[in-house]
Amino acid sequence: MPELSDPARLGAILIASYLAGSVPFGWLMARALRGVDIRTTGSGNIGATNAMRALGRPLGMVALLADIAKGFAPVWFLAGGEPGLQVACGAAAVGGHVWPVFLRFRGGKAVATGCGVLLAIDWPIVVGAGLVWCVTLFLWRFVGVASVTMGVAFPCIALARGAAVEVVCGAAALALLIVGRHRSNMANVLAGTEPRVGLFGGSRSRSVAEGESPPAREEDDD
Repeated sequence: MPELSDPARLGAILIASYLAGSVPFGWLMARALRGVDIRTTGSGNIGATNAMRALGRPLGMVALLADIAKGFAPVWFLAGGEPGLQVACGAAAVGGHVWPVFLRFRGGKAVATGCGVLLAIDWPIVVGAGLVWCVTLFLWRFVGVASVTMGVAFPCIALARGAAVEVVCGAAALALLIVGRHRSNMANVLAGTEPRVGLFGGSRSRSVAEGESPPAREEDDD
């Protein structure tokens, strides 16, 4: 099992985790299949939500699964079940997604890749937080708000499950990152300009209140 006390080995594992997280699957798919740079369309975000706009829902779901996988794989294959190393690998992978070296450190919002990390560490945390996401989305129909509440649920569920202190602290740090990356979504909600999503995948309204002006550009949740 990899040891945290071995600086060279730890550094190699963290670099590998960061590089895995940095792979911009949504950007690569949109570029290869549609000839589109998703950083210049929609929200400008490289995550699966914006990729879905360029690729359509089926391929967008593939991009989503790929973003989850790049958080899952480093933790599952490199951390060896050691909580401290799992959290370190996960943090590196999420950092790669949010600040990818391949795209000049302009990345996503940590949700999908963070889910992949926690799936590898303790999958019931993600299941419970996913239920929170679904309930929030059903009640308010703001994907960004649902993502923030799911992020906040991560450390709460980890603590309730008696997870290792490293996992609880890592989940709390992930929650703070998710909240921070969704500041624009929250500002749009308060301003009445955050688009809602249809309950059954229908069209999204452009504002909270009837007659309000739409936002200049959509803000993704991932």
